[in-house]
Amino acid sequence: MASSAARQSRLAFWLLILATAVWGSTFIVVQDGINAMPMMMFMGWRFVIAFLVMLAIRPRALRMTAKTFRQGLFIGIALAFGYWTQTFGLYTTSATVSGFITGMFVVITPILAGFIYKMKIPYTGWLGVVLATVGLALISLKGWSFGVGESWTLVGAAFFSFQIMWLSRWATPATSYSIAITQVGTTAVIFFVGGLFIDGFEVPQGQAVWTSILFLAVFASALAFIIQTWSQSHMNPTKAAIVLSAEPVFAGLFGVLVAGDVITLRIALGGLLILGAMYLVELGPRHNSEVADDLSKPHLGF
Repeated sequence: MASSAARQSRLAFWLLILATAVWGSTFIVVQDGINAMPMMMFMGWRFVIAFLVMLAIRPRALRMTAKTFRQGLFIGIALAFGYWTQTFGLYTTSATVSGFITGMFVVITPILAGFIYKMKIPYTGWLGVVLATVGLALISLKGWSFGVGESWTLVGAAFFSFQIMWLSRWATPATSYSIAITQVGTTAVIFFVGGLFIDGFEVPQGQAVWTSILFLAVFASALAFIIQTWSQSHMNPTKAAIVLSAEPVFAGLFGVLVAGDVITLRIALGGLLILGAMYLVELGPRHNSEVADDLSKPHLGF
């Protein structure tokens, strides 16, 4: 019979998939919003509302130690600058290439974790990284030249890698909500203040824009980041990165169901490779020692 820790690890895996599916749906939802108002202010409103929703759900989460606050602050900075640099990259590169380069956090995350924290990644983890990377390439790439936009996007992928790595290293079940609300609040401040300086204050106009912002704020920010933070308190950063690499798979699925897109053989193969990577790191046969390593990882602070 599975132990309580093993059951929580499995639950964390499936909940992180749920959050990834929500993020995959945002490619369609966000379209009206970003065409109707500047991106910085759009993202600012998204994260401000998300912070207020999280605060209303659990106001006591703001009662945290200085250490927990610092951890959430740094994770929020990494998340905000990941979105910011990714947005700069989109000005001069295609969305498909941006999606692939952003997905390179699946490679960067275990490299950073190994270099900074001396984490040993099992061979199944590295094989999962390879499968997920090939799957992302099949889904996203149709030709690619590396320029300024691609460079900005790669920097964004590195920021996302730090966010993923730090969540797994620092978050615990007891501190996950406080870290999540600090992360979202930090991101809200960076985008809203940045938007004021770059674009000036602007209130969203129209039902379509407000619908996009509210969906992103409640489901893709407040709920999804609560789930991600709690889930990553139960898994190592490599496993989390591989699960999160499924976002374009869900984006493609929602594109078919909602926008009438067509799944090609190459996209289907890419999706199967990413699913195979997730099978390797979670659903396939695992040694007990690997499970124990995942659940007993040290949590380092500043």
